[in-house]
Amino acid sequence: MTTPLVVMWSLFYHLSAVTPASLIPAPVCSLQGNFEPDFQADGDLIIGGLFPMHYRVEPPDQNFTYKPAAPQCWGFDPRSFRWAQTMRLAVEEINQSQNMLPNFTLGYKIFDSCATHVAGQRAALAILNGPDLAQSVVCSGTAPVLAVVGDSGTSQSIVVSRTLQPFRSVQQYLQDVVFTLSGEEVDFDAHGDSIPSYDLINWQRGATGNIEFVNVGLYDGAKDIGNELFIKEEAIMWTGHQTKVLVSVCSESCAPGSRMAVRRGAPVCCFDCVPCDDDKVSNENDSVDCTSCPDDYWSNAARTECTPKAIEYLSYDAMGLTLTVIAVVGACLTVAVLGVFLYHRNTPIVKVNNSELSFFILLSLTLCFLCALVFIGEPTSWSCMLRHTAFSIAFSLCISCILGKTLVVLAAFTATRPGNNIMKWLGPKQQRFIISVCTFIQMIICAVWLVTAPPFPNKNTQYDRSRIILECSVGSEQAFWCVLGYIGFLAALCFILAFLARTLPGNFNEAKYITFSMLIFCAVWLAFIPAYVSSPGKFTVAVEIFAILASSFGLLLCLFAQKCYIVVLKPQKNNKQHLMGKVTK
Repeated sequence: MTTPLVVMWSLFYHLSAVTPASLIPAPVCSLQGNFEPDFQADGDLIIGGLFPMHYRVEPPDQNFTYKPAAPQCWGFDPRSFRWAQTMRLAVEEINQSQNMLPNFTLGYKIFDSCATHVAGQRAALAILNGPDLAQSVVCSGTAPVLAVVGDSGTSQSIVVSRTLQPFRSVQQYLQDVVFTLSGEEVDFDAHGDSIPSYDLINWQRGATGNIEFVNVGLYDGAKDIGNELFIKEEAIMWTGHQTKVLVSVCSESCAPGSRMAVRRGAPVCCFDCVPCDDDKVSNENDSVDCTSCPDDYWSNAARTECTPKAIEYLSYDAMGLTLTVIAVVGACLTVAVLGVFLYHRNTPIVKVNNSELSFFILLSLTLCFLCALVFIGEPTSWSCMLRHTAFSIAFSLCISCILGKTLVVLAAFTATRPGNNIMKWLGPKQQRFIISVCTFIQMIICAVWLVTAPPFPNKNTQYDRSRIILECSVGSEQAFWCVLGYIGFLAALCFILAFLARTLPGNFNEAKYITFSMLIFCAVWLAFIPAYVSSPGKFTVAVEIFAILASSFGLLLCLFAQKCYIVVLKPQKNNKQHLMGKVTK
């Protein structure tokens, strides 16, 4: 492409002169309007030119009551104007040449298409018409039009091509034609259309700052399919003097585990990659949104897949085994103390402490230690109901026995006053009755609890959404705290009565030990309340087991440690005189 017209996006239309087929009279042909060219030169052969020398059109007023005026073009385009001047100079150079088109004069008609389809179509038809208004039986009077150069836009060129399609009779002679012009090969396909061939030009800035046009490739439509385009990538210079292909996106692709968040006010290609929230995943690039995991699943660390949630409960791990060992040791110690008391049941220290009530206390303490084992392991419907009911009834039985013992101790020392026969109201039958009534009340509370809203196993996913905490829901919060409140009431009553009897005479005042044991018991369970409410997951169960074991050990040590010490290690003190404080030194 060596001619000056290479700069233009051109489309050649080979047209023939319109001549009548016969001299048979035809309807009168009249020109309906006039569209003057911007540049015109007569000749034996005519070349048309369409260039958008203006880039905006102001349409006329169209009220359909009179013929509309011609549209006005605005916005002068000097670049397209240079194209038109290049065509004029090229035609003049051809006419001055002795070798190119001898004995023929080449003319031209150059129109302003105003970068619109309608103006381009009008200009294409005006190229075919004569210069003046005429009325004749046939439309004639213009020189043969060989070609039309233009229009610069693709869509405008399509309109011009379809408009000129009926006048293309000469083109039928150019099917499958190949010839050489000025050293370049010109091809026409089977339809008579010229085969496109384009140079790919890269604008580059030279060392001195000037702009250089470097040929970096070629598009040749005559090549085989797939080989039409050839690019020399190493010769391309991108902006900023870069040889690597520029990234044509604003943001990098979002990897799996994240989602695209569009930036406000920015183009669609500009976005931020936001990691998926907990419990959500995305497993493909450029995800618009993250997908929520099912209820029993949780997102992995990369947020790319859902994995089953970890299940947590107080199992027989290190913590569970430690609590199990402590509970078993406590139960064994209690049974051992019971064995010692049975073996020495006829000694003064066992008799004076009401051996029957002591046996009941030791048996209930054994149950308290063992009921802690029910809290360990995976919760089930039966274990959940058994946990709190067994614990509450066992402790109610224990505290009821201590209450009966406290009443006996208090009555025994006040019965020595003249006329006081209170002991006849606190005999063995009455003691058993008191214990039975106090324990039966707790049993009724537990029965109502189990019937109305029993404890049940529950999957807690609210505290920690990444885990499933298997726990025993109490069912009824009111019933749970009512059970604990009743045990606290019995303990407080024992503490008050024992406190009143703490100053009674004797080396072995049982009331002092009961007072101290109830003080430890109440302190443990008062500390249990805030710890139970604030402990997470399996630690809630561990806190409850710890409270059971701590209070049980406190009762066992305070009530029976000194007695066992005297019975086993100091048998010489196991006599009535020592117990009454009448031993002489």
